[in-house]
Amino acid sequence: GVFMRCYNLDGCAEHDAEDARRVAEKLKIPFYVWNFENEYKKKVVEYMVKGYKKGITPNPDVMCNREIKFGLFLEKALRMGADYVATGHYVRLSPEFPISNYQFSNNYKKCLKNFKIENLLKIKNYKLKIAKDLNKDQSYFLWTLTQKQLKHCLFPIGDYLKSEVRKIAKKAGLSTAEKKDSQGICFLGKVNLDDFLKKYIPEKRGDVFDIIGKKIGEHKGAHFYTIGQRHGLGISGSKKPYYVVEKNVKKNTIVVAEGDDNSALYKKEIKLTDVNFINQNIINSQILENIGINVLTRVRYRQPLISAQLIIHNSKFIIQFDQPVKYVAPGQSAVFYLPAIASA
Repeated sequence: GVFMRCYNLDGCAEHDAEDARRVAEKLKIPFYVWNFENEYKKKVVEYMVKGYKKGITPNPDVMCNREIKFGLFLEKALRMGADYVATGHYVRLSPEFPISNYQFSNNYKKCLKNFKIENLLKIKNYKLKIAKDLNKDQSYFLWTLTQKQLKHCLFPIGDYLKSEVRKIAKKAGLSTAEKKDSQGICFLGKVNLDDFLKKYIPEKRGDVFDIIGKKIGEHKGAHFYTIGQRHGLGISGSKKPYYVVEKNVKKNTIVVAEGDDNSALYKKEIKLTDVNFINQNIINSQILENIGINVLTRVRYRQPLISAQLIIHNSKFIIQFDQPVKYVAPGQSAVFYLPAIASA
């Protein structure tokens, strides 16, 4: 077993490491601690701070998975001779096998006359699927993974509910069976996000406008707000709460809309950057010819899946929602699934 030590502000990493050590002792397996504190601070923490400085809402958990857990950690494990890395992510991995002669390479086709086809099966690809426990599913945070990484990954709890995992752990006598779930941004722990950001971004008073351009208040700095935020605005005199619908860090202004049903909170389509297709097979002519494909998507963790179309327009990937979606924040992840993968 390996514990990955990363940059951490509230000291809980020490308790987590000790928990992992006790589990390894109970299972009678070797235990190691690998330190990635400096790498984490550079690749994840600095990325997050730069994002807020630019005025977007970054996703540090996605970056941690890409750069650390399935980047540096996986690479080190493979160098040390590991075949696979098993993690506690709630997600399922499904191998895709060839189903006809046409899916075999020419070298394999030559063998088909002499062997039963089941003896020639070779994994062609991997599908990353939503976990059985929909409330705990973490596929949203794993959208950057590649086939090269997935072929060395195991996700043993993806087919179980959280309650079932706890029962298995309790039956095995593991001390972590009743451990509370972690919450929030992983490295912050109990540290408030605003308090953390203030170490890097100074407060600067600015104006708050409503959607018709009328000044209705002041804020502490546009960098500290995200689209859809309702708390910390300091605006009174309205029966309905206000929500952030726009911010400009250069002008240090934010725009708010009154009421959670305000049309300014909704988006019908979004443009994507840094697109990653875990399974390249879906990049077919339907997308390339602007016809598009039907997908299910979410723009926030645990958000219910939304029907949409994925298309290319003017060399840009675009998601067009069947119904307008609230609280779409630039910088966050829009993760899309093929309907068959989402429901399997």
